Amino acid sequence: MPVIPVGAALRVRTPASSANLGPGFDSVGLALGVWDEVDVTVTDEPGLRIEVSGSGADGVPRDGSHLVYRSLARGLRELGVEPPPGLLLQTRNAVPHGRGMGSSATAIVTGVAAAHGLVAYAAGGPAAYPSGAQLPIDLAAVNDLASELEGHPDNASATVYGGLTLSWTADEGDERAGRTVTVQLPLHPEVTAIVFVPETTLATHTARALLPERVPLRDAAVNSARCALLVEAATRRPDLLVAATRDWLHTEARRPSYAASMALVDRLRAAGHAATISGAGPSVLALVTRERAAEVGADLEGAAGWLRLEPGVPEHGVVVTSA
Repeated sequence: MPVIPVGAALRVRTPASSANLGPGFDSVGLALGVWDEVDVTVTDEPGLRIEVSGSGADGVPRDGSHLVYRSLARGLRELGVEPPPGLLLQTRNAVPHGRGMGSSATAIVTGVAAAHGLVAYAAGGPAAYPSGAQLPIDLAAVNDLASELEGHPDNASATVYGGLTLSWTADEGDERAGRTVTVQLPLHPEVTAIVFVPETTLATHTARALLPERVPLRDAAVNSARCALLVEAATRRPDLLVAATRDWLHTEARRPSYAASMALVDRLRAAGHAATISGAGPSVLALVTRERAAEVGADLEGAAGWLRLEPGVPEHGVVVTSA
């Protein structure tokens, strides 16, 4: 395995994501056009240096517990390489932290993809990868490890591949047994995403702690039907999106933790818009056709407590280039 040389430098751009989209709990994800950017440089000065700007800059660590670095180190070791003794990470965070837009998955995917990028650079060198050249990374391997580190694949897979994704764990007997497998679904060209981001935050572990250990069989049955409908609605029948984004497994159980967000979901759905909680919340996601986008929550523009975003849905996910 090649040694990562001093001076190796790369840039990782990684999109935000929304998970679940209503009934697709821990399996369906959607990339959002808000991008974190991290520069990774191997230095001749021993030690780890981390510089952070943007969202969450005041609250993230600058040592080995930083999520991007931990994921980078794990990714390198999975590839049989030890982390370089001197490393500089310069992170520019645009993805809001603690808002249900996949900030932790973004950090994890960034680190794992950076590990693959560094190994590719070490193998080819600057002659093969001059500044600005895209480095080859194994997206399936990045997806599998990132999903393991995140604990569920919905956000991670959308961030890795871009677009609309559906993920599951391969069965025994499959050569990929135990690994996360993802398919990209062709999002209908008229469907776009609007995200309403509140000022308040909610930690994913707090939101998940509110979920019941068991759900009634009837709820599981109706939810599985809506998840199947979600695929049809998002790819071919946008007129079915309102019905397709209704959920029975997690949103109502967590209503007390994001009451204002659920009030907005209720209001948007009553107006005929396919709104749901984005991931663990408290942001609200609306899947709408482009012709109706302007009217969705237009009265919230500039309203206290809410930021209305139309980020778009990128067709690709994480990208690693030589810096």
